[in-house]
Amino acid sequence: MTASTPIFEPSTLAASGATVPGLPGHYQVRGALGEGGFGQVYEAWDDKLRRPVAIKCIKHGGGAGADLTREARAGASLRHAAFVKVHAIEDDGDTQSIVMELVPGRTLKQVIAAGPVARADALDWTRQIAEAMRDAHASGLVHGDLKPSNLMLEPGGAIRVLDFGLAHSVDVLATATVSSSALQGTIAYMAPERMMGAPLAAQADVYALGLILYELVTGARPFAALDGLALAAAQMQASSDGWHYPLDASPRLVALIRAMTARQPAQRLASMDEVLAQLAQLDAPAESVPPQAPAPRTPLPARSRKLLAGALAVAVLGAGGWIAAPHLAALDRYVAPFSESAELRQGLEAVKLFDRPGSLDKAERHFRRILERAPDSASAAAGMAMMYAMRYQTDKSDETWLKRADASAQRAGQLNEQLALSHVARAMVLDMQGKRDDALLAHAEALRLDPGNFFAWYGQGATLRRMHRYQEARTHLTAAIARFPQERVFTDELGSVEYEQANYAEAERLFRRSIALQPDAVIAYANLNAALLRQNRDDEALRVLQQGLQIRPSAKLYTNLGNALFLRQDYVGAAAAFENAVSPTRGAPAEYQLWANLADTLNWIPGREAQARAAYQKARELLAPRLARAPDDVLLVSRMGLYAARTGDATDAAVLLPRALALAPGSADVQFRTGLAHELLGQRDAAVAAINNARRLGYPVKFIDAEPDLVALRRDERYVRASAAGTPRAAPARSTK
Repeated sequence: MTASTPIFEPSTLAASGATVPGLPGHYQVRGALGEGGFGQVYEAWDDKLRRPVAIKCIKHGGGAGADLTREARAGASLRHAAFVKVHAIEDDGDTQSIVMELVPGRTLKQVIAAGPVARADALDWTRQIAEAMRDAHASGLVHGDLKPSNLMLEPGGAIRVLDFGLAHSVDVLATATVSSSALQGTIAYMAPERMMGAPLAAQADVYALGLILYELVTGARPFAALDGLALAAAQMQASSDGWHYPLDASPRLVALIRAMTARQPAQRLASMDEVLAQLAQLDAPAESVPPQAPAPRTPLPARSRKLLAGALAVAVLGAGGWIAAPHLAALDRYVAPFSESAELRQGLEAVKLFDRPGSLDKAERHFRRILERAPDSASAAAGMAMMYAMRYQTDKSDETWLKRADASAQRAGQLNEQLALSHVARAMVLDMQGKRDDALLAHAEALRLDPGNFFAWYGQGATLRRMHRYQEARTHLTAAIARFPQERVFTDELGSVEYEQANYAEAERLFRRSIALQPDAVIAYANLNAALLRQNRDDEALRVLQQGLQIRPSAKLYTNLGNALFLRQDYVGAAAAFENAVSPTRGAPAEYQLWANLADTLNWIPGREAQARAAYQKARELLAPRLARAPDDVLLVSRMGLYAARTGDATDAAVLLPRALALAPGSADVQFRTGLAHELLGQRDAAVAAINNARRLGYPVKFIDAEPDLVALRRDERYVRASAAGTPRAAPARSTK
């Protein structure tokens, strides 16, 4: 493997007047700057032109000579001020040397050794590098080995890019992979696809620059303790979503680093132009808003098509083709190859990662790109429906998404009823509309048409769980895990089945397995936190929650944090966590349950009772359309009954509470909500009976003790006697606060 050029900075050695074989006598070598894998780099004085220079010499002949010549020509072809100027190539037949500009200053590696740099400096240096590499890419050159030791910070603050020894001209027709023996570069900054044998492309430099930005911000690169094959494995398997970011890093900065270092090239920023556009957004005032994803490619205007045709003609003819190269690079967004199957595959992969920031945006771009060219694509319409459905059930939940999902699913079915994805899309919409029997039939039809369809397997398991058909769900999900052993969602769903059956130890095992499969999936951390809380392992549960929040914030994690703080009687802290959970920028303001959590907590804080009632009313308003679509969903019925009691609506509560008990008399959570609602309405006899039932069915006593509106009930002799009796537990249904 070819190593990089060492530091180009003035030597502290005194002038020695030494000579190096193969160099003309007018170069007075003053000392060694360092050694690369194939040669030495010296500081010297050019007595003829009266200037200091750096000279890179190879140790021996053979293929290295050709590499050195290529490096010199690559460097000499670059015009941007950031690139080191090449003065000459010296060759005496046995030794080759590049004579180049001697750059004063320190490498970024030396700068980072002192710790994280100021945020403004990190962004400024990244911008300078991106501008220089944009010029290089426009000239058809990719660096291939960007890293802190190849970047020099001059005393005046300018960044210089060193060592184009691994630079390659981009071959737009290249399709073959690269053998491991031909792979060059530094593993710590090498894009994952390069380690898999993909040809060198501009996105490899984008990845390396993103990693350098991360290192500037944090003071250390990811997996700093690893090297060799262990480091390569970590780079290929881990996602930058799971890296540790400073607490004071803005969401936009974190999102930019993640976008530059996405493991899959299709999910990574495509060019230095896009990097620069995102850097420019970091200067915008709304710092809490993450960077916008790159805009989809748009059709080329007629005038530009004519210009492009002329440029292509020049390139084909060969004469003066170098003049057209920068213009072709600028027009690349319009002439990039299009593959409907590739776009669909990438869109569906993004849907699978729905809980990652920006994944659904990426999915939408892929599906829209298909529809721009093929408006009657049933697959793309189905993909849009699935994407909208996922939006509806994630942190950005809104009724509009479900309506759009329904319309797109209808369109997909109209276009092609024999397409499995059309039935999957329809099933997802039906499930979210509460029509779960119909959803199961649609999933079954999808599996008949395509027995290996991932989304149909997942959807059927999730729907069975929501219908409380636990044994069927368990059987189905176990088979799915055998079929898709590396997909964590099936393990997550099976863990949820065990949780809802009060098998908390088995649920914990499955949630831990889910985290092992995908360490950056915050949902699994939230689930594991809940399973540990149900086993009274509060401290361990809080540590798991903190691990999840280090990956990225989410409404689910803020909710769990609020619950943990609530149980510790830190009501002010819990209220702050729940306020984050319903905030437009950090949480899910359209999720009814989160408003109820906030209201529950505000009840404990003097002077905030009016805000608590307003939050309960907000929860009722958001829950109403869901309940209208699924009038027999016991979870929705019981919660609406409790919220009615919370807002003093005894009429609605009197209708909803008996209905909830009739739907699920054996649910500890339903019994608890019913008991609390009766207590709020002054119906003590019914309240004591329901709370005692909840406790008998396994509802945690600590949750009963944490409810402020049950203070008087807990002193009731009938509750005290039942508590002292210690009745055995039955299986409760899953709930959150």
